[in-house]
Amino acid sequence: MPRRSATMLAATLLLIAMLCASVLPIMKVPYAEMSPGPTYNTLGQQNGKAVISITGRQTYPTTGHLNMTTVQVTSADYQPSLVSVVIGWLRDDVTVVPHDNLYPNHQSEEEAEQQNAEEFASSQDSAKTAALRELGYKIATNVIVDSVIAGSPSQGKLHAGDVIKAVDDTVITEPDQVAEVVSKLKSGQQVVFTVVPDGKPAGDAKKVTITTVKAPDGNRAMVGIQPGTRNILPFTIDIGLQDVGGPSAGLMFSLGIIDKLKPTDITGGKFIAGTGTISDTGQVGPIGGIAMKTIAARNAGAQYFLTPADNCAEAAKDTPGGLTLVKVKTLDSALKALDAIRAGDTSALPSCTR
Repeated sequence: MPRRSATMLAATLLLIAMLCASVLPIMKVPYAEMSPGPTYNTLGQQNGKAVISITGRQTYPTTGHLNMTTVQVTSADYQPSLVSVVIGWLRDDVTVVPHDNLYPNHQSEEEAEQQNAEEFASSQDSAKTAALRELGYKIATNVIVDSVIAGSPSQGKLHAGDVIKAVDDTVITEPDQVAEVVSKLKSGQQVVFTVVPDGKPAGDAKKVTITTVKAPDGNRAMVGIQPGTRNILPFTIDIGLQDVGGPSAGLMFSLGIIDKLKPTDITGGKFIAGTGTISDTGQVGPIGGIAMKTIAARNAGAQYFLTPADNCAEAAKDTPGGLTLVKVKTLDSALKALDAIRAGDTSALPSCTR
């Protein structure tokens, strides 16, 4: 190659390198990061208050740990540089994901926090229900106002948590009945809700008259609420944990409740952590950020990690040393795994494989 051409090529490559060095550190890309968050022992205390407190039933002493795990995520307005993202990809204790995975549809920080709070409250209700059903209690269910649409006819008249006893002359026992009654009306007609305000005794039922409006699809009437359900517990269970959101602590809350209500110390003094959503019937569902949660668990001192079956393959790819993954599909299977751990029969544990 002629010397002049070689010099020009070298100069061009140097210019490109200089441009990359100056541009890449400030070039913003649409990604977010997850990292290991704090863990909380559902059998212990947080800020001087029991994480799980039960009144109206005898409880029993517990030992060991049943830690729920969390992940920390970057804020909605976080804009990392390409260099930061590449560094994150190379780290074992950070997971880089597309921004929309954590904040879909341009969700704001406040909207994400509200959604997480609602999911956390719902998961607590399911955790209590699943635990008590596992222990043989019968659980009844109320139909409630789950949410009220802003600007709708129901705003200021009905409130989230109100128990819906009847709509006009129809006694309500299922959430779908509310829409069935209202959708038969015409826009502008009045409908009477019989409700018990949230937190009030059943005898404080009142009638609320609401004028329907046309639904956005234009084919039916609506009042602007989303009905849901709330389970009726035979005694009081409070979960006093602040600044935590999402549904993934359901399994560990259920186990913590059961441990407090059973004479048997179900951990046998072992340090057990885990994660997983829980349904009212005790089905364990998958969660996000499993790799970061296993790291958080091991950092806290956990020996065993209860892992939703659908997360097992991902969790097994890079399990922290000294942590045994235990595959669980249901609350009952988690309890059987704890029986094996307590008995020292770890060979019987269902394991996670890649």
